[in-house]
Parts: sequence; structure tokens; C-alpha cells
Amino acid sequence: MCNCSQCNNKLFEELDEFIDALPTKKGALIQVLHHAQGLFGYLPKEVQLHISKKLDVSPAKVYGVVSFYSYFTTEQKGKYKISVCLGTVCFVKGADKILAEFEKQLGIKSGETTPDLKYSLEGLRCVGACGLAPVVVVNGKVYGQVTVDQVKDILDEYNQIEVTC
Repeated sequence: MCNCSQCNNKLFEELDEFIDALPTKKGALIQVLHHAQGLFGYLPKEVQLHISKKLDVSPAKVYGVVSFYSYFTTEQKGKYKISVCLGTVCFVKGADKILAEFEKQLGIKSGETTPDLKYSLEGLRCVGACGLAPVVVVNGKVYGQVTVDQVKDILDEYNQIEVTC
């Protein structure tokens, strides 16, 4: 995600347009938080305070919702979110070794983000694609029957893409 002020201002404008288009602001907090996280990639303090003002709810209420639901995150994630399914079938078929290989090649642990903000890595309980086990998902793209040897190929696919605003 880009952090330049020009891009950041554009994201706040998009968020404002979304909020202003709501038929009613009452009861829209979760919907707005989902939209904001989709835009910004996470919900930093300044975004939460902005939403608080736009919806006329207390910052404490906004933070309470953000911190209660595990879907929301206050930490910036990488441009590419790598999720390794660790459900029973995937685990039996070696998902733990695949996750370990991603950790090794990226130099981070599960739950962390690379310093350049290019990759975030996480293990998931189950993605519901047991027939494709073991499964890796990168920004919604599903890779099935992944082997440890394919980890490098998956990363190479994204390393070739230039990260820009």
C-alpha cells in the first residue's frame, strides 16, 4: 500500500463519497469500517477518528468495534497477503512445511509483514477447499496442491510485479 499523501488524500475522498452515499449513517459503522479497510488495507487511528467524525459516533465506539472483530486490523499489511491453510486436510498434506518455507524465504514469521510492506504471511484455520489441499491463497488467488518446491515460484510471480502507488 502506498503511504504518499496524494494517495492517502484520495482514499479519504473515496471513503467520504461512500459514507455520503449511505441512505442513513445510523447503524452503518461496520459497513463503513469494512469499506475503509478495503480502501486503506487496515484501520489506523487517523482513519478510525475520521469515521468517528463522519458518522457522529465516539472514537471509543469505533475502536471498540475494530478491536472486537478479528476481521479488522489496525496494523498495516503487505500489498500481497499470503494465507496458508492449516486446516486438518491441508495440515496432513504438509501445509506446515509450506508455511515454514514461506517464512524462510520471506524472512518473517506467520502474522508478520515484510519491512518493505510487500508481503504479509498468515496461517488460516480452513479455507474450505479441502479437495485442493494443501492450499495457499494470495490476495484471493487460490493455489491448490501446493508443494514446498512451488513456494519460490509463487513468490517469483509476485516479485516480478513492480509495486507502485
